[in-house]
Amino acid sequence: MVLALASASAMDLVQLAPQRAAAITNPLASDEQARRAGAKLYSRECASCHGRKREGLGKAPPLDRADVYDASPGALFWVLRNGSLYRGMPSFAHLPEPQRWQIITFLKSAR
Repeated sequence: MVLALASASAMDLVQLAPQRAAAITNPLASDEQARRAGAKLYSRECASCHGRKREGLGKAPPLDRADVYDASPGALFWVLRNGSLYRGMPSFAHLPEPQRWQIITFLKSAR
């Protein structure tokens, strides 16, 4: 039950992205160096909550899921930029845009 709620929260947050944000494409989508950099950034910035293997820890939902892979890159970027204090997701706006795209490149290629 808790896992289902956590998973629903992750997808709900992605679904909150405005259509114009969700339509944005990842400029680094097929860049292998960006994927490797994104893996390092994920380890540093995200793994403490979402797990080293994206399995989710505590209240943080797993990111190794079809609905995350299927989410638009723009929606994921919007989530990283805005976060949601209500859901316990901090904003990562402190990271430069290319680094946020690198994390997304990693997440989308990890399937």
